[in-house]
Amino acid sequence: MCGIIGIVSRSPVQDRLIESLRRLEYRGYDSAGIAGLVDGRIERRRAAGKLRNLEAVLQSDPLDATIGIGHTRWATHGPPTVCNAHPHKAGRVVLVHNGIIENFAELRAELIAGGRSFESDTDTEVVAQLLDSELATGKAPPCAFQSVLARLQGAFAIVAMLEGEDGLLMGARQGPPLVLGLGKGETLLGSDPLVVGAYASKVVYLDDGDVVFASRDGARVFDADGRPVKRKAQAVPRCGALLEKGGYRHFMEKEIHEQPEGCQRTITAYLDPLTGRARIGDDIDLAGLERIQIVACGTAYLAGLVGKYLIESLADIPVDVEVASEFRYRGPALRGSGALVVAVSQSGETADTLAALRYCKAKGMRSAALVNSPGSTIAREADVVWPIHCGPEIGVASTKAFTAQVSVLTALAVALARANGAISDAEEQRLMRVLLEAPRLIADAINLEDAVQAVAQQVSGARDVLFLGRGPMYPIALEGALKLKEISYIHAEGYAAGELKHGPIALVDEATPIVMLAPYDSYFPKSVANMSEVVARGGKVIFITDELGAQQSPPGAHVVVTAPQCDPLIAPLVMSVPIQLLAYHVALLKGADVDQPRNLAKSVTVE
Repeated sequence: MCGIIGIVSRSPVQDRLIESLRRLEYRGYDSAGIAGLVDGRIERRRAAGKLRNLEAVLQSDPLDATIGIGHTRWATHGPPTVCNAHPHKAGRVVLVHNGIIENFAELRAELIAGGRSFESDTDTEVVAQLLDSELATGKAPPCAFQSVLARLQGAFAIVAMLEGEDGLLMGARQGPPLVLGLGKGETLLGSDPLVVGAYASKVVYLDDGDVVFASRDGARVFDADGRPVKRKAQAVPRCGALLEKGGYRHFMEKEIHEQPEGCQRTITAYLDPLTGRARIGDDIDLAGLERIQIVACGTAYLAGLVGKYLIESLADIPVDVEVASEFRYRGPALRGSGALVVAVSQSGETADTLAALRYCKAKGMRSAALVNSPGSTIAREADVVWPIHCGPEIGVASTKAFTAQVSVLTALAVALARANGAISDAEEQRLMRVLLEAPRLIADAINLEDAVQAVAQQVSGARDVLFLGRGPMYPIALEGALKLKEISYIHAEGYAAGELKHGPIALVDEATPIVMLAPYDSYFPKSVANMSEVVARGGKVIFITDELGAQQSPPGAHVVVTAPQCDPLIAPLVMSVPIQLLAYHVALLKGADVDQPRNLAKSVTVE
C-alpha cells in the first residue's frame, strides 16, 4: 500500500527521492511528501493528491539534502490532507510508516496526558512523538528506537531520521516489506526492491522483526531478539525498462499487450522441453496429496477459482479456495497430512494471504507460494516457490499477473493428474502442447480490441452490468465484473449463469448490459439457454464466445464478440483478454485514472 524510500548519501537526494516515489505510484496513494536534513535541521515538503503537486512545491522550495526520506500515503487514519501526509515530525524526529499501529489511540492518549500535542489524525505521528519523547530522556538513538518498537502493536514498516544525526537512517519491519539497498557511498531503505534496486548494487530483504541502522558506508541489522544478524545480499535485477510505458497510454494497456510474451515465459518455465511434460511440484509428493487449499485475495482469488475447476476435473483432487481475509478468522478445520496450501499473491506481500499461509503452516500443512516476486515474504516463508515470471506489473488492476497465475495453476493441474494416474503420459503431453498454444491465441484475442472498443461505447453509459459464465467461465465472469468496478467505477456483478433464474434475473432490463462468456464447450447449450432467458426479458446480451460458438448461437444477442477457437483447457486464459480490454476502454471513455483507480492500492500490506 503506502510506499517508502529513504536514502543516506554523499550527494543530493531530492531528485532520487521523487523518482523513487514515482516508481511507487503503482501501489496506490492519495498524498506524498519528502523530508531531509538541511544544515542539520529537518525540512519537509508535502502535498495532497498526485506526485505532480509535490513536485510543484519543490520547484518553488527545493530541498538541498544528502539524507532524506519519502512517502506515498494511502489514507487509513485521517483524510488525505497535507497535515496527514507523511513524513511526520515531532521534535528531533521525522519518519515515514506503512501499516497500522493498532494501539495508537492508547499511546496517543498517554502522550497527550504527558503534555504533547498532535497536528495530524494519523497513527504514524504517534510513533514520531513516542520516539522523540524517548530521546528526550537521554537515550541514544538506537536504544530509543528499540524502546519505541517494543511498545507498538500491529503491522508496520518504519524509516526514521533525526536532527543531529546527519548520517543515520533507522528502519524496522513487522509485517509490511522493507528492503535494504547497498550502493557505493550510500545506503537505501524502501518498501519495494524495484525502487531500492534502481540506485543500489545489492539488495537485502529484511525479515519480520528486523531493525536496521543505515549509514553512508553500510548498515547494521538486528533480529527481533536484538541480536546482530547478516542477511543475504542479492544482485539487483535490471528491469528499469519494464517500468516505462513504452509508447502505451497506460501501464494497464501495456500489460494487457504483454500477456502473450508473459504467458510464454510462464508456461515454458513449467514445461520440460525434452519430454513435453509438466515440470512443477518436484519438491512435493504430488501423488500423496489428498487435498489442496488455495488462499488469496482479489484477482488472485479468482485465479485460484479457475485452478479449482481445472485441478478437480483433471486430477480428481478436492480443492478449497477461500478469501484469505476471512479464512483464518472462521477457524477452518484443517489436517496437515496429505494437504497442501497454495498462497497466491502477485506481490508476495499481501498481508491477509501471508497470515492465512502462516495459519496453515501452524496446522502442519505443506505450503507453496505462487508469486511474482521470489524474494517476497510469502515466497520466503513457503516450503516451495512457484514464480509466475510475468515481470513487474504496475497497473493496479491486475491483468498479466492473472493470466500468469492461471497458467501456473493449469500446469499444476496437469502435473497432479499425471501423478495421480488420472491421465496417461500421452494425454499429459497433449495437454501441455495445448497450454503452449495459449500465448499465440492470447495474441489473437488482443486483436479483438477494435470490436471490444465498440462494445465499450455501449457499456460506458450503463449504471449496472452483469457478467455471466458457467464452469471455468464463472470465475472469468467474476473477474470481468471486478475489473469493470475497479477502473471504471460502474457497478458490476458476476454470477454463475445457472443461478440467473434464482434471483439475479430480476435485475434484467433494457438498461443493464449482460456480458455472457460462453466458449463452445460442454457448458455451451446451457449458456445459450441462459442467454435466451435474458433476451426474452428485454436484456441486451453481449455474447463473448469463440468461432464455433458464434456459428451455433441463437439470434437475440445484441453484440457477438468472437474470440479465437481453443481447447477448453486454455479457454480461461483466452477469454480473459476481452473482459480486460472491455474494462480498459470503458474506463477510458469515462475519463477514469486507469492505472491508479481511486481508493485502491496495488500491494495491500495491511489487514
